[in-house]
Amino acid sequence: MFVIDNYILAVVFCFITMLCWGSWANTQKLSSEKWPFQLFYWDYTFGILFITFLFAFTFGSFGDVGRDFISDFYQADNHNLMSAFIGGIIFNFANLLLVIGIEIAGMAIAFPIGIGIALVLGVFTNYIAQPEGNPYVLLVGVSLVAIAILIDGVAYKKILQNSNKSAFKGILISLTAGIAMGFFYKFVATSMASNFITPQTGKLTPYTALVIFSLGIIISNFLFNTLNMYFPLSGEKVNFKDYFRIGTTKLHLIGILGGVVWGIGMSLNILASEQAGPAIAYGLGQGATLVAAIWGVFVWKEFKDLPSKNKWLIPMMFLLFVSGIGLIIIAKLV
Repeated sequence: MFVIDNYILAVVFCFITMLCWGSWANTQKLSSEKWPFQLFYWDYTFGILFITFLFAFTFGSFGDVGRDFISDFYQADNHNLMSAFIGGIIFNFANLLLVIGIEIAGMAIAFPIGIGIALVLGVFTNYIAQPEGNPYVLLVGVSLVAIAILIDGVAYKKILQNSNKSAFKGILISLTAGIAMGFFYKFVATSMASNFITPQTGKLTPYTALVIFSLGIIISNFLFNTLNMYFPLSGEKVNFKDYFRIGTTKLHLIGILGGVVWGIGMSLNILASEQAGPAIAYGLGQGATLVAAIWGVFVWKEFKDLPSKNKWLIPMMFLLFVSGIGLIIIAKLV
C-alpha cells in the first residue's frame, strides 16, 4: 500500500488536508438556495464513503509494504474496528452540528468557532494519547489559534449589533460541534498501527480505518440526520421523498463532491499521522479554520456588515491563525 516516509511530505499532505477541510463547505453554500441542507448532507456522507472505498481498493491494496485492505480487515481485532467506527459516529454528530452552524451563521463564523475549538481539544487529546512534538511550542501555537477564535466571535458580535440576527443559537451550535469534533480523531488514530510499513497484528492500516470510519458516519446518519430532517434545528422540515422529488443530478453531485473533498483531506491526514504524529497532523489539518474564514470573508462577504472601526479584527484574526499553525508545524522540529 502507499505510505508516507518523511515529515516534509507529511506536512504537505496536511496542508492539502487544510485546503480540503476548509473548502468543502462551499458546496453546501452553492446548493443552499435550492436544496435543504439536511438533504445535501446525505450526498455529502455518500461522497465520504465513496472516496474511502476507492482509496482502500487502490492505494490501500497495491504495493510491497503494509497489508492490503481485504487482508487487513479480516485480521483486525474487533475493538480496533469498533474504535474507528465510534470515531465515525462522533465525527458525524459533530459535523452535522457544524453544517447547521454554517446554515445559521455562515462559514466565517461557524468554522473558526467550531473547528477552532476542535483544533484546540484535538491537539491535546491526541498528544496525550501519543506524545510527539515539543509540548510548549504546541501550547503556544494552540493558544494563538484560541485567541483568533475569540476575535472571530467578537467580530461576529459587532456585526449582530447592527442586525436583527441572534448570535446565541449559531454560536452555541458551533461550540457544541467543536467540542464533539475534538474527540473523534483519537478513536481513529488509536485503531491504527503505529508503523504503517509493518503494521502490528490486530491493528488497522489507515485505509481500513478510514473505511470503517466512513461506515460509522453513514450508519449513524440514519439516526442523526433523520432526526434533523423531521425535527430541524434550522430550516424547514423535510422528508425522504423530498430527496428524490427536489434533488436534481447537479444538486446530488454537488453534495457528493463536498464529501469527496472532505474525504480526500481526511485520507491524506491519516496517512500523514505516522510521520507527523496524530496531534500535529490533526492540528495542521484543522488549520482549515483559516481557509474557511478566507472563503467566508473574501468570497461570500460574510463580514461585509462589520463596522469600519472594527475592520482591524479580521487581519488580526488571520495573523494569529497563521502564527499558531506555523508553531504547530515547528513543534515537531524543535
